[in-house]
Amino acid sequence: MNTQSPVFRGSLAALPTPFHHGEIDSNAFVRLCERHLAAGTTGLVVCGSTGEAQALRMEEQVELVALATGIVKGRVPVVTGCGGPSTEAAVMAARFAARANSDALLCAPTPYVKPSQDGIVEHISRIYDATGLPIILYDVPGRAGVAIRNETVAKLFQRGLIVAIKDATADLARPPMLRELCGAGLAQLSGDDATAAAYRAAGGDGCISVTANMVPASCALMHSAWDRADLVTFGRVRDRLSPLHAAMFADTNPVPLKAALCQLGLMTDEVRLPLLPASGNTTALIQQLVPYVMELEGSLTREVQYAA
Repeated sequence: MNTQSPVFRGSLAALPTPFHHGEIDSNAFVRLCERHLAAGTTGLVVCGSTGEAQALRMEEQVELVALATGIVKGRVPVVTGCGGPSTEAAVMAARFAARANSDALLCAPTPYVKPSQDGIVEHISRIYDATGLPIILYDVPGRAGVAIRNETVAKLFQRGLIVAIKDATADLARPPMLRELCGAGLAQLSGDDATAAAYRAAGGDGCISVTANMVPASCALMHSAWDRADLVTFGRVRDRLSPLHAAMFADTNPVPLKAALCQLGLMTDEVRLPLLPASGNTTALIQQLVPYVMELEGSLTREVQYAA
């Protein structure tokens, strides 16, 4: 267990969980991780909403974390989602993630419950006390059913309970507000691909991305270009990524992503109920985009390698 806080910046990928005949396809998962490492992705998030964590058994979550940490070997942080219907369940997931050598945790309020702001603070505090691992606070009102106020974020940061936030609100006025409350020490990561570039310009530090699974080198290049103040490259890549962001959310995440990765031959498109595979319209859209994806990623891979 690594109790020192990793650096969270740039293009982190929210990994999907590959299935084959209903079971985890560990070979496909390893290939996804290795592809990200080669392309310049700066962190891997496992067992999040993109990874269908709510449909995974605990032993499957442990397997995924162990696979990721074994492949990464400390080169980039491995972040594990630790959700659940209660604080007790989230604490249990966090403990298992720590045993599997996760570098950090991604923690959202419990879904459906709609806790108060004080309840959110206590929830995060219990998870932190259970492991001591760095925590990325996940503000995702669309899934959790409750938003996290800026003052609550600041309270958690000032108490040393979180080191970063994944902000899936798409509120571009928020990064400077949190910077004013927390200073530069709180890493601010977008959880919304479509506004990730604007989020950087507003003061954010990076993105936990779904699209990065399709074009890891392109997403890495966009963020590294911003960090180098190369606004020409930043704008060019931003604009070319825009159609992909729209396609990745044409249906419930990770349904379009899995359909696209299946088209690329990287994994099957299997999801677990109550999710269903992509509809005909989404599949047709993905099929149209695959040649574009291959061309885009191929043309930008050399730029990522040069920037590194």
